[in-house]
Amino acid sequence: MAVRLDLFSRLDFYYLKSHLNELQSLYEEFPVKFFSLYFGLYVLVTALSLPGGASLLTLLGGAVMGFAPAFLAVAFASSTGATLAFWASRFLFKDLFEKKFKAQAKTAKQEVEKNGIYYLLTLRLVPIFPFFIVNILMGLTSMKALVFFFVSLIGMLPGIAIFVLTGRSFSEIESPRDIVSLKLIILLSLVGLLPLLMKFFLEKNRIRKLYRPFKKPKRFDYNTIVIGAGAGGLVSALITASLKAKVALVEKNKMGGDCLYTGCVPSKALINASKYIHLTGSAVDFSKVMNDIKVTQSHIEPHDSRERYTSLGVDCLKGVAKILSPFEVQIDEKIITARHLIIATGAQPRLPSIPGLDKVPYVTSETLWSLSDLPKKLLILGAGPIGCEMAQAFHRLGSTVFLVEGGKGILPKEDDDVSGVVEKKFRSEGIHLFLYTEAKEFVAHEQKYFLKAESLGKDVLIDFDLVLLATGRSANVYGFGLEDIGIEFNANGTLKTNNRMQTNFPNIFACGDVTGPYQLTHMAGYQAWFAAVNSLFGSIKSFSTDYKSVSWSTFTDPEVATAGLNETQLAKEAIDYEVTVFPFSELDRAIVDKKTEGFVKVLTKKGSDKILGASIVGPEASLLILEFVTALKYNKGMKDILSTIHPYPTLGEANKYAAGVWQKNHAPLFVLDVLEKFFRWRR
Repeated sequence: MAVRLDLFSRLDFYYLKSHLNELQSLYEEFPVKFFSLYFGLYVLVTALSLPGGASLLTLLGGAVMGFAPAFLAVAFASSTGATLAFWASRFLFKDLFEKKFKAQAKTAKQEVEKNGIYYLLTLRLVPIFPFFIVNILMGLTSMKALVFFFVSLIGMLPGIAIFVLTGRSFSEIESPRDIVSLKLIILLSLVGLLPLLMKFFLEKNRIRKLYRPFKKPKRFDYNTIVIGAGAGGLVSALITASLKAKVALVEKNKMGGDCLYTGCVPSKALINASKYIHLTGSAVDFSKVMNDIKVTQSHIEPHDSRERYTSLGVDCLKGVAKILSPFEVQIDEKIITARHLIIATGAQPRLPSIPGLDKVPYVTSETLWSLSDLPKKLLILGAGPIGCEMAQAFHRLGSTVFLVEGGKGILPKEDDDVSGVVEKKFRSEGIHLFLYTEAKEFVAHEQKYFLKAESLGKDVLIDFDLVLLATGRSANVYGFGLEDIGIEFNANGTLKTNNRMQTNFPNIFACGDVTGPYQLTHMAGYQAWFAAVNSLFGSIKSFSTDYKSVSWSTFTDPEVATAGLNETQLAKEAIDYEVTVFPFSELDRAIVDKKTEGFVKVLTKKGSDKILGASIVGPEASLLILEFVTALKYNKGMKDILSTIHPYPTLGEANKYAAGVWQKNHAPLFVLDVLEKFFRWRR
């Protein structure tokens, strides 16, 4: 029939209308054959994504076969044809799309996994989106074909019904303009909003059930209660108060948190002291070193004090917090209420499950600072940033240090060439490294302590006086009511939050180590802004975190700093990139300072100067990385860094010279060849 009527070349409104009587006669004479051929033709037209063809065939089906047969045929034929187009798009273009647009493909995959069904259903219900484009685009995603088929089938039913019914009066329609009116488009668009409305009401119902066991106060004591006065809690409380909202900050210990008392401040003070002793050869007075750390802390304490924050408008409450409901917090014997809660309770050192640990003297990053005597033989488990910083510091103070790591190298989150520079330095200084080494058991015998371990199939025995456990940190989420009210946790034990720092309870937010994914003081402060602002204004305008310019530093000698993505992450995400390296051994200032170890490494998008990440190992790396943090934040490339004036002689020039290496590697050779010939001719 398709060949007889030449439908492939004459599939237009006027041709079909002029042959309507003939088609109706054929259907009356051969209903099964007509239905089958119509179904096949519809599948073919849809699969080939012929614009307008499916709409005309739908009208024709209604005019010739009536509502029920046409509705049935079009519903399944359109979904079948759409799925064939979906498969064709996936086969022909998906790999190319993922290779060319990896970041966008990753985002699309995440969105489809989360909301793909709602998106597809909406697109099918709203007629302003051409279906053939929807078929092609969805083929580029990770959606399963069976899901695509049934969601398409359901989504297209209202439109099919309307077009089939319209086809019943096909002979009365004068032109294609009469088929789709503005009123019809508006009607179908409203229908298209149903999936989004359904999602909205389902979420509202989820929230209603979540809050059902709790009574919401009619009035609140505070706008926000912040639990925990570490970096995240201090910043979120300060921002809330600066916006003139009433805020309570609850802390059971000292204001300032881990960073001031057991983390950043004391560790950097210890590193500074050990560096001075290493460079000058001064005698070590360990008790004086530890006392100087306390003096340093006392100078910083006023910045985080209750007096200062009280003067800034924050109600600072000391006591143990217990969350009774999403709106109520008990502090010792007193109960206070707030419209919003912000959880900023941080993390604590994670103790490894190694037999015999309770028989040997050990410290963590929290209890290390109570030492009064320098350990002669210090064993450190874990060669991450904390383990490496303390290994070098105590070695320079005079301890014999044994650094044990289960993986292939120290600083396992860094690229191998970066951590390799620090590893070489450690070995040259005399730090004993045990890599690929798994701790098996601690043994105490006659006032001596040993670690039994296994390294590459061989037994290892290490004797020590004290062990520092630097094997990671666990979020502080238990013991103050979170688990009782139904807060959701991630698989790693941190609080689950969205990109607005909001938990599954819309009025409860979190920031810092308690939620992750970065256990960094500056990231806690960054997240705190979003937690505070979104808690106050989220119902009007919300803000989302952006981690593309995240940076971190390890304060070994040489220092290590990374911003954005490193090679390990790029390889994992299958992103094509180019590597540009500039060694400090070629930098004038580094030569003058006799600090030529390390390099600046920049990762750029292949064929572009777009910066994906940077790693620096060398002198003042923690300062030099800031230029790349800014570049990542504001989408500046290597050409921008190269064209920026850097003072001479400074270490900062290393960034400019790295950009110069990139420029040299991307020089237009043909143009340079022509210029060489031109200037030769001019001579």
